[in-house]
Order: sequence, then structure tokens, then C-alpha cells
Amino acid sequence: MVSAADDLFKSVEKAISVYTSELDHSAGGATPEVMMQDRLAKGREKLDEALEALELLCEPVEPPKGEMEHIQYFCGNTEIPADLAEREPRRAALYNAAASLMRAFANIADELDGAGYDAGDIARIKHRRDHYLKVREIVKLASGETLDLKTYEADMRHLIDTYIEADEPRKISPFDDLTLLDLIVRIGIGAAIDARLDPMKGDQEAVAEAIENNVRSKIVKEHLNDPAYFEAMSALLDEIVKARKAKAVEYEAYLAQIAELVRQVEKGHVDATPPNLDTPGKRALFNNLGQDEELALRIDETVRHVRPDGWRGVPAKERVIKAALFGILRDGERVEDIFRIVEAQFEY
Repeated sequence: MVSAADDLFKSVEKAISVYTSELDHSAGGATPEVMMQDRLAKGREKLDEALEALELLCEPVEPPKGEMEHIQYFCGNTEIPADLAEREPRRAALYNAAASLMRAFANIADELDGAGYDAGDIARIKHRRDHYLKVREIVKLASGETLDLKTYEADMRHLIDTYIEADEPRKISPFDDLTLLDLIVRIGIGAAIDARLDPMKGDQEAVAEAIENNVRSKIVKEHLNDPAYFEAMSALLDEIVKARKAKAVEYEAYLAQIAELVRQVEKGHVDATPPNLDTPGKRALFNNLGQDEELALRIDETVRHVRPDGWRGVPAKERVIKAALFGILRDGERVEDIFRIVEAQFEY
């Protein structure tokens, strides 16, 4: 008599046989050695494709394809305010392509010879990998963009840790979490360049373009908070950039000028601002209402008094604030301009 256990055993044995047969069929009866060679061949194909993609992406960079030329291609002309934002897709493509290269390299890093590369090929691949990682870092620094590894999947972070930076992370400075502009304000422009722009420190033009792009990026991000103030900061930046490119100032004088501009951009208001304007919202209203302190304070008080809870994005509640603004300004277009400023301030 066949027991229930025997039936279960036979069922499992049959399932394993079927599963093994399916594996053999899907692998075409391939041996482990053949499967290994197939994996390495695919790994080599992906690595070659990743390198080719980066070569094509950087091909339009002007000769001699140094740091400065890469910064200009991926970040644009610092005299043209829109260039940095308009070239963001180029930078995104560079970051993604560099990540694909790291992933493809890491997948067969210990088996490059088995993938069919000779010693010369391996040296060339490692050289190109290091070159493109440096290009990515230079462009990232020059644009004021940071690469957040939280956006990478766990296995990608593991590959980066394993093959790009093998040492355990360590805090090398109390300023690690600060931006370049924060550092310029806190420790001075010379020390900030040493701390943040070390890869391009020997190229004064590259350093200048990196600082200018960081300032431009900050101005663009903050513009809606206080249009009048940051338009004035943008105009000052334009003047400084033009003077530098025209060789109208010495490099040391340029650094002093750009450092003072950074201080003003980071502070968000001029030193002579009236003391009663003690919040970013009040100062933004003041700057965009013809520097009329009384009017700015009146609108600030009115908005705080009439604003409904959770008013942002709710047309009926937004109209309550706009109606109150119209009662003071008596100008529909002006109301819309000031409302956008109010909307951008967290304090309201």
C-alpha cells in the first residue's frame, strides 16, 4: 500500500524533474562553462556599449576636451543666465551614462580577461572609466548639483562602494554637508575652493565658472521668493562675469567681488534693510513694493490675518487672500505679482 508520504515524495520528485527539464530547455542544454562564457560575453557587450555612449555624449566637447571645455559644454556660458538650466538634460544624460558605465564595469571587473580583454584593453578601459568619473565630478561641482546616492538602488550603492571607493566612508571635514556657497560665507573663498573645488584648483577659469554657475543656480532657485532682490543679484553677477572675461580685473580682485556677491545671495537681503522687516516674507514684500516699508508691513499683517488654513492650491481660499490684497493695492496685475511672492513664503 502506497502511503501519503510516498505520494508526496513522488510528486516532489516529478516536479523537480519537470523543473530541471525546463531549465535545460531554456539554457539549450548549456553547460555551466558555456553559461559563464555567455554571461561574460553579455557583460562585455554592456561595458562596450556604456563606454561608447559616453564617448558619443562627450564627442561635441570642444578640443582639447579639458576641464574648462567640459564645464562649458555641460553648464553653458555664465554670461547667459538661461544656459545652466537649459543644459540640465545634458548633465542628466552624463550622470546616467556614468552610472551605467560603473554598473557595467563592476559586473565583470574581476573577470575582464575572461571576457576577452587583453592587458592593453583593460588598461584603456580603466583609464576611460576614471576619466569619465572625473568629468562627472567636475560637472557636478561646476553646476552646484550633488549626486545623492539615496537615489541609487541598494546593489548600485554596493557596486560603487566595492569598485569605486573601497574605503569606509569617513568625515574629513566639519563642512562636509555644506554647499560651496555656504563654505565661501563661513570659511572664506580661498579655503572653500580648497575644500570643494580641489579637482579643478589649478585652473582659474574653471574655478571661476564653477563658482558663477553655483551662484546662478542659487539665484534661479530663489527667484520666486523675492524677484526684485534676486534680479538685482543676477545683474551684479552679470557685471562680475563680464569684467572677468574682459580681463578688466585681477583674479584676486575677482575672487573678492564674487565672494561678496555670494554673501549677499546667501543672506537674501541687503545690509541696509530696515530692522522692522525681520522675516524673509516682510523683506520680499518690501523689495517688490518699491521699498515701501509701511505698505510691506501692512500687507504682511493683512495676509496673516485673513489667510485660511490650508489655503495653498485651493482656489476659493486663495481668492480670500487676493481680495484682501486688492483692497490695499487696487491693481489686479499687482495683486497677482504680490500673491505669487506670498505663496512662495513658508511663513504664510
